[in-house]
Amino acid sequence: MEKPKIKSWPASLGLPVALAVLVAALSLARPNFLNLANLVNLVRQISINGILAVGVTYVLLTGGVDLSLGSVVALSGVAAACFAHPGQYPAIVPVAIGILAGAACGAANGLVVARGKVAPFIVTLGMMTAARGLALLVSGGRPVSNLAPGFTHIGSGNIAGVPEPILIFFFVALLSRVLLTNMRFGRYVYAVGGNENAALASGVPVRSVKMAAYTLCGALAGLAGVVLASRITTGQPNAGIGYELDAIAAVVIGGTSLNGGVGGVDGTILGALLMGVINNGLDLLNVSSYYQQVVKGLIIVGAVWLDRSKDR
Repeated sequence: MEKPKIKSWPASLGLPVALAVLVAALSLARPNFLNLANLVNLVRQISINGILAVGVTYVLLTGGVDLSLGSVVALSGVAAACFAHPGQYPAIVPVAIGILAGAACGAANGLVVARGKVAPFIVTLGMMTAARGLALLVSGGRPVSNLAPGFTHIGSGNIAGVPEPILIFFFVALLSRVLLTNMRFGRYVYAVGGNENAALASGVPVRSVKMAAYTLCGALAGLAGVVLASRITTGQPNAGIGYELDAIAAVVIGGTSLNGGVGGVDGTILGALLMGVINNGLDLLNVSSYYQQVVKGLIIVGAVWLDRSKDR
């Protein structure tokens, strides 16, 4: 008699189930975890990392990587803060300047990667150092403070009771999901990451797609820098240290392959939520920040290991 076949667990359900189990465990350990105030604070905390993670999803899908995110966040925040003093300009001006500063860094990365054919790791590592240096030069090595209320409202204000950073994060995620799943550009991104030579032979403008991916990633890093500067009410040249690792970890945990061509924004959102729940839960459990760094490092290594295991 033939044995009944055991159905394999759908891979797409692994992350949601892990997130649900973690939330259940934390709610039992700390009943105040499920308080509305804590949940809103949790999502607000992950909004900046979520914006960065959505941006780097484009780059990872093309088979690249961006290590300059944290420094671009600092540079964009400082650039925006310099034009956000009271009575100087409307809030839209510093916001646009911050996003453009990030987009310029991303475009520079994309130009050298796509046209110069230099390894993304090297290019973005160089930009990480250069952008941090520019942030220190522009700010004189000091935080840029005395920001207008209209600008700081972006990071601390609410619309219909929902914090603005959360709305910005979900708007960015929704727009990116549509771009990647319903637009020609999204198909090109997956094609380039899946097989660059085949994409080139099929008429896909590989260089332009890579340029666009890095530019979008930089622009979203600029937006994250603006939101951060608005939230902490200063343009901090030392901000964003280690942010690139959190963002990349969220994307890889969400199922996007480091080799490109596989993944998407849905998984990135879940990955960012999982990282945020872990950080929030460790805070509620009064775990030392030193141990939190160890846990975060293990999560990053584990995510990359799982990604490699899937490829094999």
